[in-house]
Amino acid sequence: MREVRFHGRGGQGAVVASTILAEAAFMEGNDVQAFPFFGVERRGAPVTAFTRIDKKKIRMKTAIYEPDYVVILDPTLVGAIDVTQGIKPGGAVLINTKRSPEDFNFSKDVRVATVDATSIALKYGIGSKAAPIVNTAIVGAFSKVTGEVDLETVLESIKRKVSIKTLENIEAAKEAYNLVTSNQL
Repeated sequence: MREVRFHGRGGQGAVVASTILAEAAFMEGNDVQAFPFFGVERRGAPVTAFTRIDKKKIRMKTAIYEPDYVVILDPTLVGAIDVTQGIKPGGAVLINTKRSPEDFNFSKDVRVATVDATSIALKYGIGSKAAPIVNTAIVGAFSKVTGEVDLETVLESIKRKVSIKTLENIEAAKEAYNLVTSNQL
């Protein structure tokens, strides 16, 4: 089983990102789960969402404490909370940032990948200038970094799950897929 934990802020699309990823994995023949954890339910507050992917039936119904992958939609959360808490050795961290993967020194044996999903979302007019929605771009980048789902399946999932600016969201996912950088790609 592969487990993904998303960290973001309310309004960035972490919950929808986990759902898009789960839908794509399901379309590729996996059993999946996608669910959020909300603290203070308001725009801008920290939000955590989870996705599980497995070829076998998933029976566990808990939060993800030992993820294979961590996806960070808001780079200000790095350092503010322990985003890599529990990550499995050999796992990967994907961060929405302009910085390079080498700028991050997590104390665990993890790969680091970065993509400027914010600039991509702004380019395609996804969300507003003050609050860009980075979810589709980050899932496109996740596809390349992990290989857990094919980009074409992610794009099909976006078509099914995103009813506003669908084409722009598809283009954002493609661009993030092509622009993501990793310290071990």
